Amino acid sequence: MGILDSFISFDNIRELKRLCHWGPIIALGVIIICSIVAILDSILWYWPLDTSGGSLNFLTLINWTVMILYNYFNAMFIGPGFVPLGWKPGNTHDCMYLQYCKVCEAYKAPRSHHCRKCNRCVLKMDHHCPWINNCCGHQNHSSFTLFLLLAPLGCIHASYIFVMTIYTQLYNRISFGWNTVKIDMSVSLRDPAPIVPFGISAFAVTLFALGLALGTTIAVGMLFFIQMKVILRNKTSIESWIEEKAKDRIQYYQTGETFIFPYDLGSRWKNFREVFTWTGSSNGNGIDWHLRQGCHKYTLTIEQLKQKADKRVRSVQYQAVEDYSGACCPLTKGIRTFFTTPCTEEPRMKLQKGELVLATRGLKNWMYGEKICDGDLPEDGSRVRGWFPRRCAVKYVSDTGSDQSDDEKKSR
Repeated sequence: MGILDSFISFDNIRELKRLCHWGPIIALGVIIICSIVAILDSILWYWPLDTSGGSLNFLTLINWTVMILYNYFNAMFIGPGFVPLGWKPGNTHDCMYLQYCKVCEAYKAPRSHHCRKCNRCVLKMDHHCPWINNCCGHQNHSSFTLFLLLAPLGCIHASYIFVMTIYTQLYNRISFGWNTVKIDMSVSLRDPAPIVPFGISAFAVTLFALGLALGTTIAVGMLFFIQMKVILRNKTSIESWIEEKAKDRIQYYQTGETFIFPYDLGSRWKNFREVFTWTGSSNGNGIDWHLRQGCHKYTLTIEQLKQKADKRVRSVQYQAVEDYSGACCPLTKGIRTFFTTPCTEEPRMKLQKGELVLATRGLKNWMYGEKICDGDLPEDGSRVRGWFPRRCAVKYVSDTGSDQSDDEKKSR
Protein backbone atom coordinates (compact mmCIF):
# COMPACT_ATOMS: atom_id res chain seq x y z
CA MET A 1 0.00 0.00 0.00
CA GLY A 2 2.92 2.35 0.64
CA ILE A 3 4.09 2.12 -2.96
CA LEU A 4 0.55 2.68 -4.22
CA ASP A 5 0.08 5.70 -1.96
CA SER A 6 3.36 7.15 -3.18
CA PHE A 7 2.31 6.58 -6.77
CA ILE A 8 -0.98 8.40 -6.25
CA SER A 9 0.50 11.21 -4.16
CA PHE A 10 2.79 12.27 -6.97
CA ASP A 11 -0.17 12.59 -9.30
CA ASN A 12 1.33 10.11 -11.75
CA ILE A 13 -2.11 8.94 -12.79
CA ARG A 14 -2.51 12.22 -14.65
CA GLU A 15 0.90 11.67 -16.25
CA LEU A 16 -0.28 8.33 -17.63
CA LYS A 17 -2.33 10.31 -20.12
CA ARG A 18 0.93 10.92 -21.96
CA LEU A 19 0.63 7.35 -23.22
CA CYS A 20 -2.55 8.29 -25.12
CA HIS A 21 -0.68 9.83 -28.03
CA TRP A 22 0.42 8.49 -31.40
CA GLY A 23 4.12 8.84 -30.49
CA PRO A 24 4.23 6.56 -27.41
CA ILE A 25 1.74 4.17 -29.02
CA ILE A 26 4.00 3.65 -32.03
CA ALA A 27 7.24 3.61 -30.00
CA LEU A 28 5.95 1.10 -27.44
CA GLY A 29 4.35 -0.94 -30.22
CA VAL A 30 7.71 -1.31 -31.97
CA ILE A 31 9.46 -2.20 -28.70
CA ILE A 32 6.83 -4.79 -27.74
CA ILE A 33 6.66 -6.40 -31.19
CA CYS A 34 10.43 -6.67 -31.59
CA SER A 35 10.90 -7.93 -28.02
CA ILE A 36 8.19 -10.61 -28.09
CA VAL A 37 9.17 -11.92 -31.54
CA ALA A 38 12.86 -11.92 -30.56
CA ILE A 39 12.12 -13.86 -27.36
CA LEU A 40 10.07 -16.47 -29.22
CA ASP A 41 12.65 -16.76 -32.00
CA SER A 42 15.50 -17.10 -29.52
CA ILE A 43 13.67 -20.04 -27.91
CA LEU A 44 13.23 -21.59 -31.34
CA TRP A 45 16.77 -20.92 -32.59
CA TYR A 46 18.97 -21.26 -29.49
CA TRP A 47 17.16 -23.14 -26.70
CA PRO A 48 18.18 -21.30 -23.49
CA LEU A 49 18.04 -24.36 -21.18
CA ASP A 50 20.46 -26.54 -23.13
CA THR A 51 23.63 -24.49 -23.15
CA SER A 52 25.17 -21.59 -21.28
CA GLY A 53 25.36 -19.68 -24.58
CA GLY A 54 21.62 -20.02 -25.07
CA SER A 55 20.96 -18.84 -21.51
CA LEU A 56 23.28 -15.85 -21.93
CA ASN A 57 21.63 -14.93 -25.23
CA PHE A 58 18.16 -15.10 -23.68
CA LEU A 59 19.06 -13.13 -20.54
CA THR A 60 20.83 -10.46 -22.60
CA LEU A 61 17.75 -10.06 -24.75
CA ILE A 62 15.53 -9.65 -21.68
CA ASN A 63 18.01 -7.14 -20.24
CA TRP A 64 17.87 -4.99 -23.40
CA THR A 65 14.08 -4.83 -23.15
CA VAL A 66 14.09 -3.91 -19.46
CA MET A 67 16.75 -1.22 -19.86
CA ILE A 68 15.09 0.30 -22.93
CA LEU A 69 11.69 0.51 -21.23
CA TYR A 70 13.23 1.82 -17.99
CA ASN A 71 14.95 4.75 -19.69
CA TYR A 72 12.00 5.37 -22.01
CA PHE A 73 9.53 5.72 -19.14
CA ASN A 74 12.03 7.79 -17.14
CA ALA A 75 12.34 10.22 -20.04
CA MET A 76 8.56 10.38 -20.38
CA PHE A 77 7.38 10.57 -16.77
CA ILE A 78 10.26 12.33 -14.99
CA GLY A 79 10.06 15.04 -17.61
CA PRO A 80 12.49 17.88 -18.33
CA GLY A 81 11.69 20.09 -15.35
CA PHE A 82 9.95 23.45 -15.62
CA VAL A 83 10.77 26.99 -14.59
CA PRO A 84 8.64 27.76 -11.49
CA LEU A 85 5.59 29.89 -12.27
CA GLY A 86 6.29 33.50 -11.45
CA TRP A 87 10.06 32.94 -11.28
CA LYS A 88 12.43 35.91 -11.37
CA PRO A 89 16.14 36.22 -10.58
CA GLY A 90 17.24 37.02 -7.04
CA ASN A 91 18.82 40.26 -8.23
CA THR A 92 16.08 42.33 -9.85
CA HIS A 93 18.73 44.15 -11.89
CA ASP A 94 19.31 40.88 -13.81
CA CYS A 95 15.76 41.01 -15.22
CA MET A 96 17.02 43.33 -17.99
CA TYR A 97 19.07 40.41 -19.38
CA LEU A 98 16.14 37.98 -19.52
CA GLN A 99 13.05 37.47 -21.65
CA TYR A 100 9.64 37.51 -20.00
CA CYS A 101 7.08 34.79 -20.66
CA LYS A 102 3.53 36.16 -20.57
CA VAL A 103 2.03 32.67 -20.49
CA CYS A 104 3.97 31.49 -17.41
CA GLU A 105 4.08 35.03 -16.00
CA ALA A 106 7.75 34.50 -15.22
CA TYR A 107 11.16 35.38 -16.56
CA LYS A 108 12.84 32.77 -18.72
CA ALA A 109 15.80 31.36 -16.82
CA PRO A 110 19.06 30.93 -18.74
CA ARG A 111 18.84 28.00 -21.23
CA SER A 112 15.07 27.70 -20.75
CA HIS A 113 12.48 28.06 -23.51
CA HIS A 114 8.71 28.04 -23.64
CA CYS A 115 7.20 24.89 -25.16
CA ARG A 116 3.83 25.40 -26.85
CA LYS A 117 3.02 21.70 -26.47
CA CYS A 118 3.72 21.55 -22.72
CA ASN A 119 2.54 25.15 -22.24
CA ARG A 120 5.40 25.77 -19.78
CA CYS A 121 8.91 27.18 -19.82
CA VAL A 122 11.22 24.15 -19.89
CA LEU A 123 14.59 24.03 -18.12
CA LYS A 124 17.46 23.60 -20.57
CA MET A 125 15.03 22.66 -23.32
CA ASP A 126 16.51 20.59 -26.15
CA HIS A 127 13.33 19.82 -28.09
CA HIS A 128 9.80 18.49 -27.70
CA CYS A 129 9.87 14.81 -28.62
CA PRO A 130 6.60 13.31 -29.92
CA TRP A 131 7.87 9.77 -29.26
CA ILE A 132 7.83 10.35 -25.50
CA ASN A 133 5.07 12.98 -25.73
CA ASN A 134 7.17 15.24 -23.55
CA CYS A 135 10.07 17.65 -23.76
CA CYS A 136 13.68 16.59 -23.57
CA GLY A 137 15.40 18.90 -21.12
CA HIS A 138 17.40 19.28 -17.93
CA GLN A 139 16.05 16.42 -15.80
CA ASN A 140 15.49 13.74 -18.46
CA HIS A 141 18.26 14.49 -20.97
CA SER A 142 20.41 11.59 -19.77
CA SER A 143 17.53 9.08 -19.72
CA PHE A 144 16.43 10.14 -23.19
CA THR A 145 19.97 9.81 -24.58
CA LEU A 146 20.47 6.39 -22.95
CA PHE A 147 17.20 5.28 -24.56
CA LEU A 148 18.55 6.44 -27.93
CA LEU A 149 21.69 4.34 -27.31
CA LEU A 150 20.06 1.17 -25.95
CA ALA A 151 17.26 0.96 -28.52
CA PRO A 152 19.61 0.48 -31.53
CA LEU A 153 21.81 -1.96 -29.57
CA GLY A 154 18.80 -4.03 -28.59
CA CYS A 155 17.48 -3.93 -32.16
CA ILE A 156 20.84 -5.10 -33.53
CA HIS A 157 20.76 -8.09 -31.17
CA ALA A 158 17.13 -8.81 -32.11
CA SER A 159 17.94 -8.50 -35.83
CA TYR A 160 20.70 -11.10 -35.48
CA ILE A 161 18.24 -13.49 -33.80
CA PHE A 162 15.66 -12.90 -36.55
CA VAL A 163 18.19 -13.58 -39.31
CA MET A 164 19.56 -16.71 -37.65
CA THR A 165 16.06 -18.06 -36.96
CA ILE A 166 14.97 -17.57 -40.56
CA TYR A 167 18.21 -19.06 -41.86
CA THR A 168 18.21 -22.15 -39.67
CA GLN A 169 14.53 -22.88 -40.19
CA LEU A 170 14.70 -22.57 -43.97
CA TYR A 171 18.02 -24.42 -44.06
CA ASN A 172 16.62 -27.33 -42.07
CA ARG A 173 13.55 -27.64 -44.26
CA ILE A 174 15.61 -27.60 -47.44
CA SER A 175 18.10 -30.07 -45.97
CA PHE A 176 15.42 -32.55 -44.91
CA GLY A 177 13.75 -32.13 -48.27
CA TRP A 178 16.92 -33.38 -49.94
CA ASN A 179 17.22 -36.22 -47.40
CA THR A 180 20.57 -34.95 -46.16
CA VAL A 181 21.81 -34.90 -42.61
CA LYS A 182 22.78 -31.50 -41.27
CA ILE A 183 23.86 -30.55 -37.77
CA ASP A 184 23.23 -27.10 -36.33
CA MET A 185 22.05 -25.54 -33.07
CA SER A 186 18.42 -25.06 -34.20
CA VAL A 187 15.89 -26.63 -31.86
CA SER A 188 14.00 -27.93 -34.91
CA LEU A 189 16.38 -30.92 -34.70
CA ARG A 190 15.62 -31.37 -31.00
CA ASP A 191 13.60 -34.10 -29.44
CA PRO A 192 10.88 -33.36 -28.41
CA ALA A 193 9.62 -30.99 -31.10
CA PRO A 194 9.99 -27.23 -30.47
CA ILE A 195 7.29 -25.55 -28.42
CA VAL A 196 7.23 -22.60 -30.86
CA PRO A 197 6.04 -23.66 -34.33
CA PHE A 198 7.62 -21.90 -37.32
CA GLY A 199 5.26 -21.85 -40.26
CA ILE A 200 4.53 -19.33 -42.99
CA SER A 201 2.79 -16.93 -40.58
CA ALA A 202 5.71 -17.08 -38.13
CA PHE A 203 8.10 -16.44 -41.01
CA ALA A 204 6.07 -13.37 -42.06
CA VAL A 205 5.97 -12.01 -38.50
CA THR A 206 9.72 -12.50 -38.08
CA LEU A 207 10.39 -10.76 -41.39
CA PHE A 208 8.15 -7.86 -40.34
CA ALA A 209 9.91 -7.58 -36.97
CA LEU A 210 13.27 -7.63 -38.75
CA GLY A 211 12.20 -4.64 -40.85
CA LEU A 212 11.09 -2.75 -37.74
CA ALA A 213 14.35 -3.54 -35.93
CA LEU A 214 16.55 -2.44 -38.83
CA GLY A 215 14.54 0.73 -39.40
CA THR A 216 14.70 1.59 -35.69
CA THR A 217 18.45 0.96 -35.61
CA ILE A 218 19.06 3.44 -38.42
CA ALA A 219 16.57 6.14 -37.37
CA VAL A 220 17.21 6.10 -33.62
CA GLY A 221 20.94 5.62 -34.14
CA MET A 222 21.06 8.86 -36.14
CA LEU A 223 19.19 10.67 -33.36
CA PHE A 224 21.69 9.33 -30.81
CA PHE A 225 24.58 10.62 -32.91
CA ILE A 226 22.97 14.08 -33.10
CA GLN A 227 22.33 14.15 -29.35
CA MET A 228 25.87 13.12 -28.45
CA LYS A 229 27.27 15.73 -30.81
CA VAL A 230 25.55 18.55 -28.92
CA ILE A 231 26.06 16.99 -25.47
CA LEU A 232 29.85 16.81 -25.95
CA ARG A 233 29.74 20.55 -26.63
CA ASN A 234 27.42 21.12 -23.66
CA LYS A 235 24.72 22.51 -25.92
CA THR A 236 21.15 21.72 -26.80
CA SER A 237 19.65 21.56 -30.27
CA ILE A 238 18.05 24.97 -29.70
CA GLU A 239 21.31 26.49 -28.48
CA SER A 240 23.14 25.22 -31.55
CA TRP A 241 20.58 27.07 -33.65
CA ILE A 242 20.97 30.22 -31.53
CA GLU A 243 24.74 30.09 -32.03
CA GLU A 244 24.32 29.81 -35.80
CA LYS A 245 21.95 32.78 -35.82
CA ALA A 246 24.44 34.76 -33.73
CA LYS A 247 27.11 34.27 -36.38
CA ASP A 248 24.66 35.29 -39.12
CA ARG A 249 23.60 38.40 -37.20
CA ILE A 250 27.18 39.51 -36.58
CA GLN A 251 28.11 38.90 -40.21
CA TYR A 252 25.00 40.67 -41.54
CA TYR A 253 25.47 43.85 -39.49
CA GLN A 254 29.29 43.62 -39.40
CA THR A 255 29.31 44.73 -35.77
CA GLY A 256 32.74 43.30 -35.07
CA GLU A 257 31.39 41.31 -32.11
CA THR A 258 32.62 37.84 -31.17
CA PHE A 259 30.07 35.44 -29.74
CA ILE A 260 31.51 32.73 -27.48
CA PHE A 261 29.13 30.02 -26.32
CA PRO A 262 29.29 30.32 -22.50
CA TYR A 263 28.49 26.74 -21.45
CA ASP A 264 31.14 24.83 -23.43
CA LEU A 265 33.63 24.04 -20.66
CA GLY A 266 36.42 23.26 -23.14
CA SER A 267 36.62 19.55 -22.34
CA ARG A 268 34.39 16.85 -23.80
CA TRP A 269 34.56 14.90 -20.55
CA LYS A 270 33.48 17.93 -18.49
CA ASN A 271 30.66 18.61 -20.94
CA PHE A 272 29.66 14.94 -20.79
CA ARG A 273 29.51 15.08 -16.98
CA GLU A 274 27.10 18.02 -17.16
CA VAL A 275 24.44 15.59 -18.46
CA PHE A 276 25.52 12.15 -17.20
CA THR A 277 26.23 11.63 -13.50
CA TRP A 278 27.11 8.52 -11.49
CA THR A 279 23.86 8.82 -9.55
CA GLY A 280 21.75 9.11 -12.69
CA SER A 281 20.10 12.30 -11.43
CA SER A 282 20.38 15.63 -13.20
CA ASN A 283 23.35 17.86 -12.45
CA GLY A 284 22.48 21.19 -10.80
CA ASN A 285 19.16 22.98 -10.34
CA GLY A 286 18.55 23.79 -14.01
CA ILE A 287 18.90 27.55 -13.47
CA ASP A 288 22.53 28.12 -12.44
CA TRP A 289 25.20 26.64 -14.73
CA HIS A 290 28.95 26.24 -14.87
CA LEU A 291 30.41 28.80 -17.26
CA ARG A 292 33.33 28.96 -19.59
CA GLN A 293 36.09 31.14 -18.19
CA GLY A 294 35.62 34.78 -19.11
CA CYS A 295 31.93 34.47 -20.04
CA HIS A 296 29.08 36.42 -18.50
CA LYS A 297 26.28 34.60 -16.71
CA TYR A 298 23.77 36.01 -19.19
CA THR A 299 25.87 35.87 -22.37
CA LEU A 300 23.38 33.59 -24.11
CA THR A 301 20.24 35.42 -22.96
CA ILE A 302 21.70 38.78 -24.04
CA GLU A 303 22.31 37.30 -27.49
CA GLN A 304 18.73 36.01 -27.56
CA LEU A 305 17.44 39.52 -26.83
CA LYS A 306 19.55 40.90 -29.69
CA GLN A 307 18.22 38.25 -32.05
CA LYS A 308 14.65 38.98 -30.97
CA ALA A 309 15.14 42.68 -31.72
CA ASP A 310 16.73 41.80 -35.06
CA LYS A 311 13.79 39.51 -35.80
CA ARG A 312 11.35 42.38 -35.29
CA VAL A 313 13.39 44.56 -37.66
CA ARG A 314 13.55 41.92 -40.39
CA SER A 315 9.93 40.84 -40.06
CA VAL A 316 7.62 41.83 -42.90
CA GLN A 317 3.86 42.29 -42.84
CA TYR A 318 1.80 40.25 -45.27
CA GLN A 319 -1.89 40.35 -46.09
CA ALA A 320 -3.87 37.20 -46.85
CA VAL A 321 -5.32 37.10 -50.36
CA GLU A 322 -6.69 33.54 -50.08
CA ASP A 323 -8.38 31.58 -47.33
CA TYR A 324 -6.33 28.77 -45.80
CA SER A 325 -7.90 26.05 -43.66
CA GLY A 326 -4.74 25.18 -41.72
CA ALA A 327 -4.35 21.77 -43.38
CA CYS A 328 -0.89 20.23 -43.10
CA CYS A 329 -0.74 19.25 -46.78
CA PRO A 330 -3.33 21.37 -48.63
CA LEU A 331 -4.32 19.91 -51.99
CA THR A 332 -5.91 23.15 -53.20
CA LYS A 333 -2.76 25.27 -52.85
CA GLY A 334 -0.72 23.65 -55.59
CA ILE A 335 1.40 20.54 -56.07
CA ARG A 336 4.62 22.21 -54.91
CA THR A 337 2.98 23.49 -51.72
CA PHE A 338 1.56 20.03 -51.05
CA PHE A 339 4.89 18.19 -51.40
CA THR A 340 7.08 20.80 -49.68
CA THR A 341 5.13 21.13 -46.44
CA PRO A 342 7.51 21.86 -43.51
CA CYS A 343 8.68 18.69 -41.74
CA THR A 344 7.96 19.96 -38.26
CA GLU A 345 5.36 19.68 -35.52
CA GLU A 346 4.96 23.46 -35.51
CA PRO A 347 1.31 24.36 -36.14
CA ARG A 348 -0.30 25.55 -39.36
CA MET A 349 -2.09 28.88 -39.05
CA LYS A 350 -5.58 29.37 -40.46
CA LEU A 351 -6.00 32.46 -42.60
CA GLN A 352 -8.95 34.40 -43.91
CA LYS A 353 -8.73 36.81 -46.78
CA GLY A 354 -7.73 40.28 -45.59
CA GLU A 355 -6.00 39.22 -42.34
CA LEU A 356 -2.53 40.60 -41.58
CA VAL A 357 0.43 38.42 -40.67
CA LEU A 358 3.90 39.36 -39.48
CA ALA A 359 6.17 36.88 -41.28
CA THR A 360 9.42 36.09 -39.48
CA ARG A 361 10.91 33.28 -41.59
CA GLY A 362 10.07 31.22 -44.59
CA LEU A 363 10.79 28.49 -47.10
CA LYS A 364 10.34 28.52 -50.86
CA ASN A 365 6.63 27.72 -50.73
CA TRP A 366 5.80 28.31 -47.05
CA MET A 367 6.14 31.12 -44.51
CA TYR A 368 6.04 31.22 -40.73
CA GLY A 369 4.48 34.15 -38.98
CA GLU A 370 2.24 35.59 -36.31
CA LYS A 371 -1.27 36.88 -36.88
CA ILE A 372 -1.81 40.60 -36.27
CA CYS A 373 -5.11 41.36 -34.57
CA ASP A 374 -6.65 44.85 -34.81
CA GLY A 375 -3.49 46.22 -36.34
CA ASP A 376 -1.18 45.10 -33.53
CA LEU A 377 0.26 41.99 -31.89
CA PRO A 378 -1.65 40.65 -28.87
CA GLU A 379 -0.31 41.64 -25.45
CA ASP A 380 -1.91 38.89 -23.36
CA GLY A 381 0.23 36.03 -24.65
CA SER A 382 -2.58 34.58 -26.80
CA ARG A 383 -0.45 34.65 -29.91
CA VAL A 384 -1.57 32.88 -33.06
CA ARG A 385 1.50 31.60 -34.89
CA GLY A 386 2.21 28.97 -37.51
CA TRP A 387 3.09 28.06 -41.07
CA PHE A 388 0.97 29.07 -44.05
CA PRO A 389 1.38 28.72 -47.86
CA ARG A 390 3.32 31.56 -49.42
CA ARG A 391 0.81 31.87 -52.25
CA CYS A 392 -1.95 32.77 -49.76
CA ALA A 393 -0.43 36.16 -48.83
CA VAL A 394 1.26 39.12 -50.46
CA LYS A 395 3.40 41.87 -48.96
CA TYR A 396 1.13 44.34 -47.20
CA VAL A 397 0.75 47.76 -48.83
CA SER A 398 -0.43 50.54 -46.52
CA ASP A 399 -2.94 53.23 -47.44
CA THR A 400 -0.05 55.58 -48.28
CA GLY A 401 0.93 53.33 -51.15
CA SER A 402 4.20 52.10 -49.62
CA ASP A 403 4.82 48.60 -48.39
CA GLN A 404 5.44 47.77 -44.76
CA SER A 405 9.21 47.47 -45.13
CA ASP A 406 9.44 50.99 -46.58
CA ASP A 407 7.43 52.40 -43.66
CA GLU A 408 9.81 50.73 -41.21
CA LYS A 409 12.88 52.21 -42.93
CA LYS A 410 11.40 55.71 -42.72
CA SER A 411 10.58 55.29 -39.04
CA ARG A 412 14.13 54.29 -38.10
